[in-house]
Amino acid sequence: MDVTSLPFLLAIVSLVLGIVAAAIFVYVIIPKQRRANAKAAMPPPPKAAPPPPSPEPEAPAPTKRTAKVKQHSLFVIFSHPDATTDERLAEWLRGKEASYDAIKKVFLINGKQPSNPVTIANAFPPGEMPDLLRGETDEPIRGISLLVKPPLHKRRNQQMVVYVALAKELNETFNGNLLDANRQPASESTYAQIID
Repeated sequence: MDVTSLPFLLAIVSLVLGIVAAAIFVYVIIPKQRRANAKAAMPPPPKAAPPPPSPEPEAPAPTKRTAKVKQHSLFVIFSHPDATTDERLAEWLRGKEASYDAIKKVFLINGKQPSNPVTIANAFPPGEMPDLLRGETDEPIRGISLLVKPPLHKRRNQQMVVYVALAKELNETFNGNLLDANRQPASESTYAQIID
């Protein structure tokens, strides 16, 4: 073999390998891109029509929560709010050893888990309560909301029992209307869903 023919032969082999590599690239990569572009260009499948609303059952049976609840809410709306209602509420809060959070303008009741206290707030916007323990009142409070976060573990459910008991006690003490988060009258199934 001649010394000058070796570089020429290597150049031809390199050219052939380059053409083979280009052919493989075109054969493998380009169709994948075309399929991806074709998928992106296709219109989305038509959405199914929502099912017609079903009639609501008269008495819902207690069911387990399907969605995680970030916070439970119960409302006690006072039937005859006046200055004496505020005084009675202040006495009730003292009896429960409630503390006033001046930043959030709500009361906190420790219950069984001080790390997750029951929050007592005004049921009507803006949700802020005056410090009743110090005698601050603007106008009679018409109702309160009780708020608590659900426990992360079932074994820590004692605070939910305290929460429901506080709501029932407030309702009886002030002869009010106890409502759930949807502003519907609370029932035993409501309490069971909170405690479970």
